Amino acid sequence: QLQLVESGGGLVQPGGSPRLSCAASGFTLDDYAIGWFRQVPGKEREGVSCISSYSGSTYYADSVEGRFTISRDNAKNTVYLQMNSLTPEDTAVYYCAAGRVATLDYPNLYDYWGQGTQVTVSS
Repeated sequence: QLQLVESGGGLVQPGGSPRLSCAASGFTLDDYAIGWFRQVPGKEREGVSCISSYSGSTYYADSVEGRFTISRDNAKNTVYLQMNSLTPEDTAVYYCAAGRVATLDYPNLYDYWGQGTQVTVSS
């Protein structure tokens, strides 16, 4: 069974630096582009960062450029999202997704989604 499981969310103080993990089972993560998306109630899902398959090219939304870093550990079949300098505006449910195309603009192109992990930035 193909599955993605996110972890690493929780309550974080402003300025904090949590790392989210996206672990895959049932398939090889490196065969897919992996995207991180986030969503708050009442708003559309927003692409945060993605990494392409094989070449590992990375892409970031303007809102997180320079603060977030996406990376892949093929040995652990896991993709990470290192988040730094968090603000309350980063509060959201964060999802990882696997697909054939690395894109931030078209979440519908991703085939597999995790269940999401809540990140709340508050003092």
